Amino acid sequence: MQLLPFLKEADHRLLLALNGAHTPWLDRVMTLASDRYVWIPFYAVLIIWLLYHYQHRAKAVLPLLIAAVALADSITSKLFKPLVGRPRPCHAPDLAPLLHLPDGCGGQFGFMSSHAANSVAMAVFLLLALPAGRFRGLKIWVFCWAALLSYSRVYLAAHYPSDVVSGWLVGMLLGWLAAWIFAKVDPYWWPPAAATTR
Repeated sequence: MQLLPFLKEADHRLLLALNGAHTPWLDRVMTLASDRYVWIPFYAVLIIWLLYHYQHRAKAVLPLLIAAVALADSITSKLFKPLVGRPRPCHAPDLAPLLHLPDGCGGQFGFMSSHAANSVAMAVFLLLALPAGRFRGLKIWVFCWAALLSYSRVYLAAHYPSDVVSGWLVGMLLGWLAAWIFAKVDPYWWPPAAATTR
């Protein structure tokens, strides 16, 4: 019975430590990192990249990628947030006065983090679906993006660390599931390495 209070205290302490380590320039960076609209060009470039390199074959991978991200967003936002009903840190009376909120407070409920779930679902799917040992730059980039996005949610006090970690778990599961379906549907998707631009 003492485990839950311990975890709650650790969650609060880590939130205050990350949120408290703020500077004006980090405020700007983290606010931009959390802005969904800022990342629309990245999604567009990713889609164009897949279409350019694999043309009609991208018609198989894109629906699964989109489905994994869309499901991650729906499950965290429309299922868990209203079901659990855990207020965001900025809505918690004991924490709100202690927080630095450069991006405002956002919606009422925070468990789970949709930003974390969406980005990790995409990263895991691309890691598993793209050929092993190839496209390392893209794979590293999407994981770095997911890490930055997740960190920004705690830095901005939009989520507790546990909100982010639980979002990761949902994202990993959905990314893995989409990649598993992909492997079953078309195991011969990718052309030989010598015929593909690295």
